[in-house]
Amino acid sequence: MREFDYKKIDNDLFVPEIMNLISKIHEYKGKQELFIEAKPDILNSMLEIAKIQSTGASNRIEGIFTSDARLSELVSKKSEPLNRNEEEIAGYREVLNTIHENYEYISVRSNVILQLHRDLYSYHPSSNSGKYKNQDNIIEEVDTKGNHHIRFEPTSAFETPASIEALCKTYNDAIKEDRIDPLILISKFILDFLSIHPFNDGNGRMSRLLTLLLLYQHGYIVGKYISIEMLIENTKHSYYEMLKASSNNWHQNKNSYYPFVKYYLSIILKAYKEFANRVETVTLKGLNKSQRVKDLFDNKLGKISKSDIQKFCPDISVATIEKSLSKLLKEKYIIKVGSGRATSYVKNYD
Repeated sequence: MREFDYKKIDNDLFVPEIMNLISKIHEYKGKQELFIEAKPDILNSMLEIAKIQSTGASNRIEGIFTSDARLSELVSKKSEPLNRNEEEIAGYREVLNTIHENYEYISVRSNVILQLHRDLYSYHPSSNSGKYKNQDNIIEEVDTKGNHHIRFEPTSAFETPASIEALCKTYNDAIKEDRIDPLILISKFILDFLSIHPFNDGNGRMSRLLTLLLLYQHGYIVGKYISIEMLIENTKHSYYEMLKASSNNWHQNKNSYYPFVKYYLSIILKAYKEFANRVETVTLKGLNKSQRVKDLFDNKLGKISKSDIQKFCPDISVATIEKSLSKLLKEKYIIKVGSGRATSYVKNYD
């Protein structure tokens, strides 16, 4: 069985690239309380938007889709799920809410992971929910010609319960020892969890929920306001490539965590940068809502859609956004491109 030793110093992780990422994340973490205290009304709007984005993105990564309107209704509990996809989306919402509200009281243990997995399928009861896999599974990739190739063979079904027990113990022991930065330990835990692939279904979604849980427990609450799941979705190709690179020779205890840890830390840092940028636009620049819409075009290259503005400024109403866009068009500050649902706007540099 694969061995886990998180007390060991990984020489390939204690390098400038990783240390610089950790240092920058620590800097942002030090500022996050100031951000949270600055504009509670805006942060409440950001939190609700992030829930919708996180639930949608994490499910889309696994090929589970619904419309934007239905997603919003499901996450806000204004509607009941109508099909299998929506049942799985509603289940994710439930576990996400549990983590948001109770992360301080959730232990990193095998039985807790099983309970969270059970709740993930609370709207679609399955004989496999809340239970580790009952048969060996493989991770496949499909080439451009549609051919399937085995990318990785996870831990056997027989060894899975003991592997998760060992993984949780190793993580908790290393956290208690407090020698290695939790950001490194969290990234390693998620890589090993995915390599074990403990369930018949839901492994990817569980890994992202566990990411939030572990980050929150160590004070990194940026995932409440900026969707880490959506940042992963937007870089899905890199995510799978780094996962593949770090799982090579995993069974022989000879894999390098470096590719996946660097990727994961980069995602966390990006979330913090976006969080700071959104809050500082309001608190430091002192811009009103119309000016903030204009500011987006000053600071972002390329096309910006109305939905992009809603995501970046969740506290600004649709009516105010439309009024601001109309004014900027009239002033020829921006140019409209596309039509219908594909309508976007770009800054006019002429």
